[in-house]
Amino acid sequence: MQDNQAPGTYWKPSSLTIWAIFIGLTIVIVVAFVAGYLPNQERRQVIVAEAKEVQQTSPRVETIVVARSNRKSGLTLPGNIQPIAEAPILARADGYIKTRLVDIGDRVKAGQPVAELEALEVADQIAQATAAVAQAQAAIDQAQANHQQGKTELELTRLTAERLKNLVAKGAVSRQDDDQAQAQYQAKLAAVQSLDKAIAVQRANLAAAQASVARLEKLKGYQIVRAPFAGVITQRNIDAGALVTAGTTLLFRIAQTNTLRTYLNVPQNFANSVKPGQEASLTVSNLPGRKFKGTVARSTGSLDAASRTLLVEVHVPNAANELMPGMYADVELTSVKADPPLLVPSEALIVRADGTQVALVRADHTVHLQKITAGRDYGDRLEVLTGLEEGDILIANPGDVSEGLKVEAVPAVVPAAKP
Repeated sequence: MQDNQAPGTYWKPSSLTIWAIFIGLTIVIVVAFVAGYLPNQERRQVIVAEAKEVQQTSPRVETIVVARSNRKSGLTLPGNIQPIAEAPILARADGYIKTRLVDIGDRVKAGQPVAELEALEVADQIAQATAAVAQAQAAIDQAQANHQQGKTELELTRLTAERLKNLVAKGAVSRQDDDQAQAQYQAKLAAVQSLDKAIAVQRANLAAAQASVARLEKLKGYQIVRAPFAGVITQRNIDAGALVTAGTTLLFRIAQTNTLRTYLNVPQNFANSVKPGQEASLTVSNLPGRKFKGTVARSTGSLDAASRTLLVEVHVPNAANELMPGMYADVELTSVKADPPLLVPSEALIVRADGTQVALVRADHTVHLQKITAGRDYGDRLEVLTGLEEGDILIANPGDVSEGLKVEAVPAVVPAAKP
């Protein structure tokens, strides 16, 4: 090969040179591929293998995020509806049921007859007492007549004694005659005074006889059994012909339902917020979509030492009789306010001998068994007082998980707190 070329000519590489350059570039590319791509590919394969290993060794668990209830005010509690007044109807006299005038479900007014008794001996006793009244009156009349006659005779003996006393002073009659006249006067005076006492006794006898008649007449009036107040007959225990005893035999039971009441056990956290006159609303399952307005009537003013709850009485008007005693109701105290509670599903709890726990999932995907203090039970959800914070992640249904277990967490379908 010559180093010098003639002017005006260009160097052209030979085919051998071109082939050598191509081979060199190919080698460079292969070396670069081996040095860069293959290590990355190996790392990716390691990561995938590790992920598969974690997936195969770590159980998959559904998790929920601890949140507060979205309810900002109000408190809903269960209660049993009761009549505002309820009473047994008993007979106030002995006898047999002559007529039963009402039955269960009948609405009655105050004082309305509900049954009639029959007691023939009462009529006989009234007749005897009436005769005793007449006899006592006759005795009084006779005593008064005797008293009038005695007064007349007393006046006559008085005048006689005075005349004899004057004659004795003149010496016209003896002193013995005067003494006899004075003795007769004193005897008549004693007789009149005795008649006064006899009249008083007879008047007392008359009053006693009249009182006996009045008592028996009142007892006869008790043979008509009446409703103590307006309401509905909820129980009947007698039929015609039944023997009843005064103050013992239960004839009927009556309930006043134009206003109903229910008792609530308000938790300590809400006790200071419940006041008389506060609004409330009731809902019952058999009347969906209906709300019945009521008011807080009163409370015990002290908490039950065992349950730490305040007993509250709520009154609900029931003029249309849509609500019935004995119904179960959910009662909402609409103006009660408190911090929204942390709620967790009941299935998330782990109940053990050393206390109640939940299974938290930490940032490194390991399980931590956290002790909690449970509050109010809302059925499917439970209030947590201590041990959790808003935003904590816990296993929805932990089963038999253990401390430190590595898990694969997936969000559960059910949220932690209801609106």
